[in-house]
Amino acid sequence: MSKILIRGAKVLGGEPQDVLIDGATIAEVGAGLSAEGAEVVEAAGKVLLPGLVDLHTHLREPGREDSETVLTGTRAAASGGFTAVFAMANTFPVADTAGVVEQVWRLGREHGYCDVQPIGAVTVGLEGRKLAELGAMYESAAGVTVFSDDGKCVDDAVIMRRALEYVKAFGGVVAQHAQEPRLTEGAQMNEGIVSAELGLGGWPAVAEESIIARDVLLAEHVGSRVHICHLSTAGSVEIVRWAKSRGIDVTAEVTPHHLLLTDELVRTYNPVYKVNPPLRTERDVIALREALADGTIDIVATDHAPHPHEDKDCEWAAAAMGMVGLETALSVVQETMVDTGLLTWAGVAERMSVKPAEIGRAEGHGRPVSAGEPANLTLVDTAYRGSVDPAGFASRSRNTPYEGRELPGRVTHTWLRGKATLVDGKLT
Repeated sequence: MSKILIRGAKVLGGEPQDVLIDGATIAEVGAGLSAEGAEVVEAAGKVLLPGLVDLHTHLREPGREDSETVLTGTRAAASGGFTAVFAMANTFPVADTAGVVEQVWRLGREHGYCDVQPIGAVTVGLEGRKLAELGAMYESAAGVTVFSDDGKCVDDAVIMRRALEYVKAFGGVVAQHAQEPRLTEGAQMNEGIVSAELGLGGWPAVAEESIIARDVLLAEHVGSRVHICHLSTAGSVEIVRWAKSRGIDVTAEVTPHHLLLTDELVRTYNPVYKVNPPLRTERDVIALREALADGTIDIVATDHAPHPHEDKDCEWAAAAMGMVGLETALSVVQETMVDTGLLTWAGVAERMSVKPAEIGRAEGHGRPVSAGEPANLTLVDTAYRGSVDPAGFASRSRNTPYEGRELPGRVTHTWLRGKATLVDGKLT
């Protein structure tokens, strides 16, 4: 195994240090390191972080390979600085059996750009009526610990309670897509001033908040873990903050796009801004940033949702919901959280690597940048600024809301267990 010497990097944004990788492991961290025959990466001025972990990615395989595959999705992940991603269950067939989750897991191992941990469905076929094979998926080669019907809400309170009770037996977690379906029938965007002016069906904040309130109480009742996917409203923040103050075992995520974009963009009628949950108001954006900064929201997760061109290049009402996000996530977090002074780079590492790895039990990820730890690392040129050009994406899809927008920061290198997956911004 080769040796790599990363010279002069600001580890977690701190003082410049050298990091020596020997094989799959960090051998030494310090000043003035040297190693005979080592490949040297000059990293002066750049920030070195533990490899990023995304708890919410849609890889689409099996069934929608026209949107994304495990290969293209993990290449996009490596480009964005990720060394592990959790693949959502809304594939075709649905990942509700040991066989399907093992297929996705093995594809990730074969391609090698990042670790892929499948998320199992909570209910059979995502239909919300019968629990899926939670125990069998946990005991499979994939070792599933996170379960979600994302894309759909587990709206039946009894089913949700049973799922929470079941996963408690092996330390799993249910990740809820909080959307009361009856309150969002025909909804096209956030319910508010803009939806009223445009005449589009409104998606009220209470549709998210009511499910979160119910589920944190259910988690408290059964003593289990619940995770809130893509939290998007100021009211949801307050409910999670209250639940944590009671000692309820709840965690929550926010997407990069909900930290930056607002429902005002829907005035363009550009379907690239159509997403679930919808873009909210400036007040919500500010509340989400503050909650991520103070730890009420635990992590950033991309909700990377690729779609083929024809599913977005159409009228608003017919367009699919979702945005790609793996390759721009860190840049958006730098703009909204670091450059605003709300988070340090150490805080970014906590929320984009350490905590998501902890929630999903991703072994070997989210570890300190120190001797003896796995060499899962990403190097970021934080001084870079450039316009987003989706033509250069590794993802198979191009449905980004940031096309032509100038964003800060660029991932230059990613290492997965000491093996470079991205070098000088190019995939290996």
